[in-house]
Amino acid sequence: MTNHDETATVRPLTLAWVGRHLEAGERIVEAEALHGGITAEMRRLIIGTRDGGTRDLVLRSYVDPFHIENAEDGLIGEAGALTLLAGTAVPAPSLVAVDPTAAQCEYPSLLMTHLAGRTVLDDRGVQARVRLLARQLVAIHAVHPAERPREYTTLTTADTVVVPKGADAAVWAAAVEVIRGPAPPYEGRFLHRDFQPGNVLFDVSPSHPQRARITGVIDWAGPSWGPADLDVAHCSVNLALLHGPAWGLRFAEAYEEAGGVLAASVSERRYWRVRDALAASEEVRSVSQPWREAGRTELTTRAVEERLDAYVTALMDAPG
Repeated sequence: MTNHDETATVRPLTLAWVGRHLEAGERIVEAEALHGGITAEMRRLIIGTRDGGTRDLVLRSYVDPFHIENAEDGLIGEAGALTLLAGTAVPAPSLVAVDPTAAQCEYPSLLMTHLAGRTVLDDRGVQARVRLLARQLVAIHAVHPAERPREYTTLTTADTVVVPKGADAAVWAAAVEVIRGPAPPYEGRFLHRDFQPGNVLFDVSPSHPQRARITGVIDWAGPSWGPADLDVAHCSVNLALLHGPAWGLRFAEAYEEAGGVLAASVSERRYWRVRDALAASEEVRSVSQPWREAGRTELTTRAVEERLDAYVTALMDAPG
């Protein structure tokens, strides 16, 4: 087996585990580190097949002590989601094997098929991609699992919000008060819980960005049962930070245009959108770094904070 760099090296126990889940006559011929993951190591494994061809698999391993604590739940959830989505209108990877407790591998790991395509984070073609993202999210919310996944969780509280420097203190104080109250009632849906441009793969030509098509939805570690508004709010804030507040506001409209159903009242919709926007205040540094590494070098921590402030202000200024 060859490696493109040292970070792609597959550890011995994990290598043996992967080998036990290959077809007869197959072997790993190459490993390549996949960059952009925040919580886990990701590697693309090129598998040599019996007929002389190759196929690709993806190996996810939780190695950071901070994230290992939740690795078992995440991997079990992801394995269940990938199994559920097989044969649906959602283009997700296929599960090959999972070792959620590191019983056979050095670290908790999951092996799945590799999907074609790439993430697209630049501004060119965003209008077309927003429509595609909205349609795909409607399809995800249309999935009806025989057994519901765990109820959604939100970790952000009114006391953990981080107000950006220079932000309008009165606006942010009002936003914090929005989430201090109880969550509105909702009609439950199957949720991805991290549906955003960084977890969607596209087939797109640089010369024709408007002709993009979605080839895959990845990172299913947090499937949940909850309000559609929560997934919409999460994608909205990511679009606002990547492309500007107007695109965050536009996504909810695109979701409804695609047939999605959101909360009935303006105040209920605002609750979910403000909640996820304030959650982003705690993660600006961790989310902006992978974006810069992907080529969006202008998205400094400060620039992203300013966009978040503008987006929160727009949410609070909206009628109703």
